[in-house]
Amino acid sequence: MSTPANKTTRIEPAKGRLGVLTVGLGAVASTLIAGVELAKKGIALPIGSLTQLDTIRLGKRTENRSPMIKDFVPLARLEDIVWGAWDPFPDDAYVAAQRAGVLEGPKHVEAIADILRDVRPMKAAFERNYVKNIDADNVMGKISKRKMLETIREDIHRFKDEKKCERLVMIWCASTEIYLEIGPQHQDIESFEKAIDANDPMIAPSMLYAYAAILEGVPFANGAPNLCVDTPVLRQLATERGVAISGKDFKTGQTLIKTVLAPMLKARMLGLAGWYSTNILGNRDGEVLDDPENFKTKEESKLGVLEHILQPEKHPELYGNVFHKVRINYYPPRGDNKEGWDNIDIFGWLGYPMQIKVDFLCRDSILAAPLALDLVLFSDLAQRAKLGGIQEWLSFYYKSPQVAPGLYPEHDLFIQLSKLKNTLRWMMGEDQITHLGREYYDEV
Repeated sequence: MSTPANKTTRIEPAKGRLGVLTVGLGAVASTLIAGVELAKKGIALPIGSLTQLDTIRLGKRTENRSPMIKDFVPLARLEDIVWGAWDPFPDDAYVAAQRAGVLEGPKHVEAIADILRDVRPMKAAFERNYVKNIDADNVMGKISKRKMLETIREDIHRFKDEKKCERLVMIWCASTEIYLEIGPQHQDIESFEKAIDANDPMIAPSMLYAYAAILEGVPFANGAPNLCVDTPVLRQLATERGVAISGKDFKTGQTLIKTVLAPMLKARMLGLAGWYSTNILGNRDGEVLDDPENFKTKEESKLGVLEHILQPEKHPELYGNVFHKVRINYYPPRGDNKEGWDNIDIFGWLGYPMQIKVDFLCRDSILAAPLALDLVLFSDLAQRAKLGGIQEWLSFYYKSPQVAPGLYPEHDLFIQLSKLKNTLRWMMGEDQITHLGREYYDEV
């Protein structure tokens, strides 16, 4: 059953400039900006981006209707994107890209050097006790959390005016903060406001950015495992104000593999005894995660994947005693070229053991950049479609997908993809695809 044909009239057109504000201008953000600008010039393909390269099937298989996603839904054009950023380091996007070492200088940095130099970071709302392994000076200084919040809002207004933007999207591409749990400070707006005025340590900088975005009607996507926007107060405020939010933690390397292999084990009812995962990483993210308090935030994001996919409470004989270990080791020589190694002990018919070993030599920011682009464009689309609050259909892009209270997150990559594309069909008044296929055989 399809939605009414006039459903599309609810989506406002993508007119004018779309300002993209990245919190963080390190490896991920500089790679994102460079990639989009190279794509604008036709120098490189935005590989990994569904919004730019994927198609979407409409109707029956026999109808042969599979337009590009970017031609099917009214997304903002890459040509209309302009960039802004906050970062605790003063490097512009050109210097940041060179220091990150992700992209080849002569081929992919120098070709757009002027554009990258024009992206200069605003001073960051930064407190070192949340990210102990970073010592930087492009920060707002030792000011109150209230003043930080006001300054972020002023930055948003100034950027929008200077760049003549019609709309904005904010995306967290900065470091992982120390582990925090939801407390009484995060339950309602009165408690949250009181905690800000008290400079309560339970109010992290990421929460201030998210709060500022929601107050200004700017969609917010959280690319790190920080608690951030995933609190009762900010979830409720985003819903009330009709602001699209999503998170958390870009699904890039090792967890991407888990959300493909674990569904295979579950689908075939193969048992799992243990899954040992280790990473070596040398970029700024690796340096930050070398601190145990920051690693715990990332660990929580990574560990939940298997439990939700395998559902041990339903299949205790297969998944009730899984030993799951995750390690991240800072190794400077590796830079952004992360290596994720997995040893997976499984068992099959009559309990006989087998093993799967995966060595994924990936490039962290090369995998994250297209996710960030899609999240920017889809968040803007959701906002124009008046879909405020949690965007669960964007779970495809996250390690620890944000969902409504009382729901478990869906981690299976292919269920997530189906949810994403069915949401696009629903937005545009097209029938959702169930893959039942009986119509081809029941017709006479």
